[in-house]
Order: sequence, then C-alpha cells, then structure tokens
Amino acid sequence: MKAIYGAALTGLAMAGGIAACAPTPNDQAQARNDFNALCVDCHGPAGHGDGPAAEGMVPHPVDLTRVAADNGGVFPRLQVMGHIYGFTPGRSESPMPEFGDLLDGPTIPYDAGDGVLTPTPVRLVALMEYVEGMQR
Repeated sequence: MKAIYGAALTGLAMAGGIAACAPTPNDQAQARNDFNALCVDCHGPAGHGDGPAAEGMVPHPVDLTRVAADNGGVFPRLQVMGHIYGFTPGRSESPMPEFGDLLDGPTIPYDAGDGVLTPTPVRLVALMEYVEGMQR
C-alpha cells in the first residue's frame, strides 16, 4: 500500500514539476512585448502580414493568423519555433530575420508533441504560443 501512495505522490510531484515549466503570465506578457518589438513591423499588429515594412517585401510576410489553416488545421509548433529562431530549411529566400540570439536565455523542457522534452528558451516557447493564440 505504501508503494502505491509513494508512486502516486511521485507522479503528482512530476506533474507539478512539468506544470512549473510551462510559460507563466509574465512569460506571456514578455511574448506580447517580443511580438510588438520583433514581429509587428512586418506581420502587423494583428499578424495579418500587413505591417509598415511589408509593402514591396518579396516574399510577402506570412499572415500569422492562418498558419494552422494553411497547414491542414494543425499549428506546426516546431516549424514555427524553428522559423522564429532562424532555422528555415528550404526558405533561404525569406527576409525573416533570425531572432534566436534575442530569445536565448532560461530554458524549459518543452514537448512540442513528439514526446521528447527538449530544453527550449522560455521566450521562444512563449512567442510561439502567442502566435498560436492568434489562429482563426
């Protein structure tokens, strides 16, 4: 019986530890600030690709509110984080700057759906989740 209680307590502690790794409201506020500082000029304040720097840009900035819709209804978390960070295989023509160095800092173990916990910068995860929240 003690073993069952011990296992249950261990499971709860692990769940609490993983929950503690999730972006916090402060991280979400930072993500909004990061979006405004890094993304709005090209993608616009609502993410539609209509920022002041977008005019004449080739290729045109992506409408961030349609990322999931343009991907069969699934938001591609890893690809979005990779693109924000600066890993853009097959998209070398993209004028998207690399923001990895700006978003580096404390990391959290993040599972983007592949079952692998990977140390990922908190600000990068929070910014990706901010963009994910823009989907329509």
